[in-house]
Amino acid sequence: MNKDVLAQKEADVAELSQKISDSSSVVVVEYRGLTVAEITELRNNLRKEGVDMKVFKNTIAQRTVKQLGFEALEPALKGPNALVFGTDQVAPARVLAEFAKTHDKLVLKSGIVDGAVVDEATIKTLSSLPNKEGMLAKFASTLNAPVIKFALAVKAVAESKE
Repeated sequence: MNKDVLAQKEADVAELSQKISDSSSVVVVEYRGLTVAEITELRNNLRKEGVDMKVFKNTIAQRTVKQLGFEALEPALKGPNALVFGTDQVAPARVLAEFAKTHDKLVLKSGIVDGAVVDEATIKTLSSLPNKEGMLAKFASTLNAPVIKFALAVKAVAESKE
């Protein structure tokens, strides 16, 4: 094998390894049958959420996931795949699932979320969750609810004594 080709493959493995390590969520999708315009639309939707999509050769992806200890992801790396990387655990799944509703040729296959390999069903479940800010807002409102109820009860008691 040519030294330049080998060096390029090693660089690709290093790049993919770094992208997976830097991401909270990686989703493998099959894009067979999508037009260039549809893929461009998908990339734009992903970019709005701060999510990156890149196509790697399956051999490079398989070698990388094996090196990182995600061997369970290897069966999903067959056919024309793209890898979608996000720092938010939910954003890639949410954007991809929303796009797949109107474009049935986009197939969610598998992924890695917080260091664990997940299947298609888990990705679809994640897609129904709000983003990190939305989850924090719900958590804050849950914490705030007892305080508000207590304040309303004290106010009602005060008004009844008047």
